[in-house]
Amino acid sequence: MENDMAIRVEGLVKYYGKLLAVDHIHFQVKKGEVFGFLGPNGAGKTTTIRILCGLSTPSEGRAEVMGFDIQRQTTDVKAQIGVVPESSNLYDELTCLENLLFMGQLYGVAGNQRVKRAEELIQLFRLEGKRDTPFSRLSKGMKRNLTIAAALVHVPPVVFLDEPTSGLDVMNARNLRAMIRHLNQQGVTVFLTTHNIEEANLLCQRIAVIVKGKIIAVDSPEALKKSVERESMVEFAVEDPSPPTLMESIKEFDGVKTVSVKRDRFAVGFKEKPPWESFLAYLRAKGVSVTSINSIQPTLEDAFVKITGLDREIMMMEKEGKKGG
Repeated sequence: MENDMAIRVEGLVKYYGKLLAVDHIHFQVKKGEVFGFLGPNGAGKTTTIRILCGLSTPSEGRAEVMGFDIQRQTTDVKAQIGVVPESSNLYDELTCLENLLFMGQLYGVAGNQRVKRAEELIQLFRLEGKRDTPFSRLSKGMKRNLTIAAALVHVPPVVFLDEPTSGLDVMNARNLRAMIRHLNQQGVTVFLTTHNIEEANLLCQRIAVIVKGKIIAVDSPEALKKSVERESMVEFAVEDPSPPTLMESIKEFDGVKTVSVKRDRFAVGFKEKPPWESFLAYLRAKGVSVTSINSIQPTLEDAFVKITGLDREIMMMEKEGKKGG
């Protein structure tokens, strides 16, 4: 139903001069879900966020956030959303508390509620020990936490996160993902743009894949994985992987499509469902002792590569400054 949707996008288009950055996209985001916007650099992710947040005007099409039209009711839209840019918009010279109070003032939070909400967010994001520390002296992870906290000061039902873990170390990125899950459990709708495939897989209930301004798939991570048409894969280990004829012997088995080896483990792709018993009998007849064997399920990376035709390395490249990215 329409009132179950936090975001509705219909035929959205954005030109920068002759450059078509967003190309007639359609999608909906359900209330209370983490919705991933996955694509390589320059795909149109940030441009789409800017349009939905009322920071950029679409060339064509329409969109609504929490039932408000992004062009006709921009002020209402901004009251419904929190926006966390990739680069922080907070003030270096202000402390954690002062930044939150200032953002609360900008968002129109009543004076008697402003301090209470700021203190709640400082506790929620575990910044108690840095309450009176200037923003410039915070670690990168704490800066990101405070930037998200500032976007939540007016208790918005929808939060836009643009590459939230970009540049963070493994521990800080893990902590931030846990915080995003916590926000979602509180009922906040999270719109997450990322070029990190594994992050999208961990966090999102549904994912839209955008490439060159076009959305080419929208579904759950599991459904995207299942939709991948690829050969059935098995992985097995053997006692002695060294015989020079072993690789050729595996290739000669009827139905084998691909073979790769890493240390003592072989990954074998079959054209159809793996013929387990006959394959193992074949290996035994060749004098090969198999110590373990299991099937390999397709990953979200596999799905992305198949859907987009792009190399997986493209998604993990260092983010660059871009227009329409």
